[in-house]
Amino acid sequence: MKLVALHDKVEIEGFVRRNPFLHIYSLGDLDDFFWPGTVWYALKDGKEIKQILLMYVPLKLPSLQALTEEPEEMSDLLGAASHLLPRRFYAHLSEGLANALEDEYQVNRHGIFHKMALTEPSQLQTIDTSEVVSLTTADLPDLERLYSISYPGNWFDRRMLETGQYYGMRRGAGLVGVAGVHVYSEKYRVAALGNVATHPDYRGRGIATTICAKLCKSLLQKADHVGLNVKAENTYAIRAYERLGFKRIATYEECTLSLPDTNHNINARP
Repeated sequence: MKLVALHDKVEIEGFVRRNPFLHIYSLGDLDDFFWPGTVWYALKDGKEIKQILLMYVPLKLPSLQALTEEPEEMSDLLGAASHLLPRRFYAHLSEGLANALEDEYQVNRHGIFHKMALTEPSQLQTIDTSEVVSLTTADLPDLERLYSISYPGNWFDRRMLETGQYYGMRRGAGLVGVAGVHVYSEKYRVAALGNVATHPDYRGRGIATTICAKLCKSLLQKADHVGLNVKAENTYAIRAYERLGFKRIATYEECTLSLPDTNHNINARP
């Protein structure tokens, strides 16, 4: 098998479509909105793709996607591509794969996460979302203020407000809850929820669940596959997502990897 760089969207899509919920970020990043910032490597056996790596590079801290159902093959790909990877990057790695890079990189582990897939969308209809409002670029100051209070240090690309897939809830003039997307593509019909937050004074009231229900109803008009990532220890959020119709479909690890002289604290896309 050999390491190759990939440049053909059709070829990449053909591989990641085999497990679209596992590869929602990769599918979304094929969209023209994200594509210019992507670098793709594959392990090939002849003409057949065995594994794919995605590096999203426009960020201060590039983000690697290395998710698989075949960890031994992905470990081979990581080993073969290690000399091409940045000196420092954030990574989503199927469990155990960080070991393939530990000889070269310092690994700062951020915990175990679940990928969840919206598989029972009928459950969304049981939730009253009448108080939820759509957010636009005009709401950016309120949104950034809420994140600074309730979700400091999160990764938020303000361009994603232009998708029309950010929703919130207000109490008086203040924004007290929000849910949006990290990845969204009408062309590839996928979306990944992200930047979900509730003001500390309003937590425990089901606000985030209600907003997410409205968001998911909207996304399903344009997407066939809706997913999200959640930390495995966040049992409260997991139960809320399960009430919305999500189920856990994979487990992975998030890490920051640095060559010994490049250890700094910079946020990255989850």
